[in-house]
Amino acid sequence: MGMRLLIALLLICTMPVLANDSTRLYHPSANARKDLAAARAQAKAQKKHVLIQVGGNWCVWCYRFNAFTSADTTIRALLRDNYVVYHLNYSKENKNLDLLAELGYPQRFGFPVLLVLDADGKRLHTQDSGQLEKGNGYDREKVISFLRGWSPAAFDPVFYKEE
Repeated sequence: MGMRLLIALLLICTMPVLANDSTRLYHPSANARKDLAAARAQAKAQKKHVLIQVGGNWCVWCYRFNAFTSADTTIRALLRDNYVVYHLNYSKENKNLDLLAELGYPQRFGFPVLLVLDADGKRLHTQDSGQLEKGNGYDREKVISFLRGWSPAAFDPVFYKEE
């Protein structure tokens, strides 16, 4: 009897944690416009770009991309040093269609789709993530090239001056 009570108490105590699952990448009830404004402000303060990953908790490839970028130290450093990452929800609960329209309808490429914004919110690039795939995952060199090619440093005029 005592063991059953202990198990019941443990389950009750962990219910709020399970209800607020922090392993989810996307949050359908989030105010995406407000969250994106905060990401842009952070990017501006840190002299970075914003990388938006559009998808949903239903999207296997969204989680594969997130796991892939988290596992590789070079890619993780490129993201940390150059981007503020935001996961923009697209699901039956909330498709964020008004915001996606303003961003040029990136959902046309499938999911996940990646967008790069400058700190002022100007869309610099929309990336079909299918072009970064390899087998059942992602191609390391293609992802690195994408992240370097759209980093703030890639837009620095000093690299393009002729002597």
